[in-house]
Amino acid sequence: MRTIADLGDLRGKKVLLRSDLNVPLDKSGNITDDGRVRASVPTIKRLTEQGARVIVVAHLGRPKGEPDPQYSLRPVAERLSQLLGQPVAFATDTVGDSAHEVVAGLQDGDVAVLENLRFNKGETSKDDAERGAFADQLASLADVFVSDGFGVVHRAQASVVDVAERLPQAAGGLVETEVGVLSRLTRPRRPYAVVLGGAKVSDKLGVIENLLKEADTLLIGGGMVFTFLAAQGYEVGKSLLEADQIDTVKGYLAEAENRGVDIVLPTDIVAADAFSADAHHEVVAADAIPADQMGLDIGPDSAEAFGAKIRESKTVFWNGPMGAFEMAPYAAGTKAVAEALVDATAAGALTVVGGGDSAAAVRQLGFHDDQFTHISTGGGASLEYLEGKTLPGLAVLED
Repeated sequence: MRTIADLGDLRGKKVLLRSDLNVPLDKSGNITDDGRVRASVPTIKRLTEQGARVIVVAHLGRPKGEPDPQYSLRPVAERLSQLLGQPVAFATDTVGDSAHEVVAGLQDGDVAVLENLRFNKGETSKDDAERGAFADQLASLADVFVSDGFGVVHRAQASVVDVAERLPQAAGGLVETEVGVLSRLTRPRRPYAVVLGGAKVSDKLGVIENLLKEADTLLIGGGMVFTFLAAQGYEVGKSLLEADQIDTVKGYLAEAENRGVDIVLPTDIVAADAFSADAHHEVVAADAIPADQMGLDIGPDSAEAFGAKIRESKTVFWNGPMGAFEMAPYAAGTKAVAEALVDATAAGALTVVGGGDSAAAVRQLGFHDDQFTHISTGGGASLEYLEGKTLPGLAVLED
């Protein structure tokens, strides 16, 4: 994989930098988790210190291919300016008059952020010509391209793949780090435990199948656990259930037994009569969830058992919260997993938090990034990497 060092002298050159600045905003437009912005800073600083003129492009949210003020990157540009300790110019479009004016005004070491890539239909278009035309416009702004948005490298989009085919290109420091850490999960120190949560089994079919060949232990929580419990014949009440995946899960359980992989499911569940922090809730046995209740977290006995498995492991990968952590009554399971990962890290284990909701959860619950070996900026990308898929945004950077 080509790196920034392979690009040679960058002084005075315009560098189009694809970052991942897709951060959560509250209703007032304030950033609630700036982890991805902070993760982008080292590569930007490296480029500015080399005298490059840095043009940052990124997306935020899912606008419908046209400008939408609620998805503007302006708040992100302002936060980036604070973190860099220097002014950051902001263009009110991506490839229009404002972008060209802002780019023309850059001096060596300056930084600009262009407006949301997804305000342009060409960014995510399935039509090669439309996507290519947008990539041509982006490429015309710069001399070289640096891919540093790991959270989008699994997407064949204009700013990820097509631009890289039009300019001299390299991976940024964040992408290098992400790939380096995740590659260690393909040759793990054992015991190797994987903690999977989140809403749906169907989101993780491929990675579960692949991990059954790699991991020693799979700890299953979150909404997806109820499909596993149903596959064992248990009542799951009003809990989230993918009935069409029950047979698939039965196959996973059988394969795990054949391979000697320990699939650990909760023995108790925090169940409530509504999806609400104020709802009546109680701890029930995992095989006896009342028909009129829904499971919203793993129970205390399960949290203790999961923690013990994690603490005895030398490698741990975690993707997906154990429950509806956004509501305090259902956050204990996720917090217990995070605490166990912190302890495992301190004991010398490799611990990787696989981005997405897991990353948001650990920060919301008061943990710090440096308490884990690595917090990925790309939940989907990290899962597809571990699934063994070819990621288009990485393939285009190969030597």
